[in-house]
Amino acid sequence: MDQPRSSDEATVEIPESKSGRSKAATIAATTKAARYASGGGGWKRGVGIFDFILRLCAIVAALAATTTMGTTNQTLPFFTQFFQFQANYDDLPAFTFFVIANAIASGYLVLSLPFSIVGIVRPHAVGIRLLLLILDTVMVAVTTAAASAAAAIVYLAHNGNSNTNWLAICQQFNDFCQRVSGAVVASFIAALIFMFLVVLSAVALRR
Repeated sequence: MDQPRSSDEATVEIPESKSGRSKAATIAATTKAARYASGGGGWKRGVGIFDFILRLCAIVAALAATTTMGTTNQTLPFFTQFFQFQANYDDLPAFTFFVIANAIASGYLVLSLPFSIVGIVRPHAVGIRLLLLILDTVMVAVTTAAASAAAAIVYLAHNGNSNTNWLAICQQFNDFCQRVSGAVVASFIAALIFMFLVVLSAVALRR
């Protein structure tokens, strides 16, 4: 049978003060935010380093496309100096646009390197990533348009088109066709890298 408690054994519950609870909640929230920021910063810094490496690769591809196409010309050797067949890249507007577009992309990539470095040093900087995302998207459109236009001309040079009486010239101008084909491939590689850069920036901003 339970014995009644004496007055000396009575327990007194002291309610926790509101100020104490608010301080504890603030400390916990601050600690959690610091841990989250530290983890997110490391992840975004890794994305920034990968972004920088991709930009270097894109510079190589875009410059290769520009210089290869811009220095492409061939003269058939079995004609006299008064009667020659020549093939120059600037004979076709699509190839001229190709050189200009890839030169612009190359210049932009060089100028974007400092911003990419800032993104590594300050991984939580949103404005820089947003700016690079917008400009990279523009460069995707420019390089893709230039590479596609040049690819159409290269296809006609290799295969011709009997319906429009476009003759295949690559049997005669073999070196010319090989160089412009290599330039087009390099430009598509640069466009693909730009797409990866856009995805990286979008993921970093989303997280």
